[in-house]
Amino acid sequence: MALEHAILVSLLEKPGSGYELARRFERSIGYFWTATHQQIYRVLKRMESDGWVDVREVPQQARPDKKEYSVAAPGRTALSQWLHEPIEPESVRHDLAVKIRGAAFDDPAALIREVERHHRAHTDRLAHYLAGERRDFTGPEAPAAPDAGQQLQHVVLRGGIAYERMTIAWLEDVLATLHRLRSER
Repeated sequence: MALEHAILVSLLEKPGSGYELARRFERSIGYFWTATHQQIYRVLKRMESDGWVDVREVPQQARPDKKEYSVAAPGRTALSQWLHEPIEPESVRHDLAVKIRGAAFDDPAALIREVERHHRAHTDRLAHYLAGERRDFTGPEAPAAPDAGQQLQHVVLRGGIAYERMTIAWLEDVLATLHRLRSER
């Protein structure tokens, strides 16, 4: 997926400034697609010159005017074309898995701290996803009858939650194996 497509989806959900887009990437889209502020602004500029987005100046008090982006007809067409294109199933390219296999030729216990670090990172990410789910989909402020966009956002987030839970369980299995191998030495 190109960053352009993630930006188009975000702008169709709600027009916004580059800064607002960057915040959305940190808060929700960033669960599955990351981009720096610089990347977002660079791509927005290109999308503007390609006619994919419209820009309007929004006056602000005591601040410089901001640019608010929305999806133009050519951008909607580009997204529609991309949505109808087949994509390859994602392959698992996992550096940590290669290290774990390679540990058979070194000291497997040397990986314990690294696997624990990954475990903490995935546990933190799961907590972040669950907090977002409570905030946006299951908590008291959640819409009683979510629209199609909200339902699709939630199903993607549930996929992320399931992925993190699976990864945490796998890392716990790896840690148990590494500890067992250390005790057998």
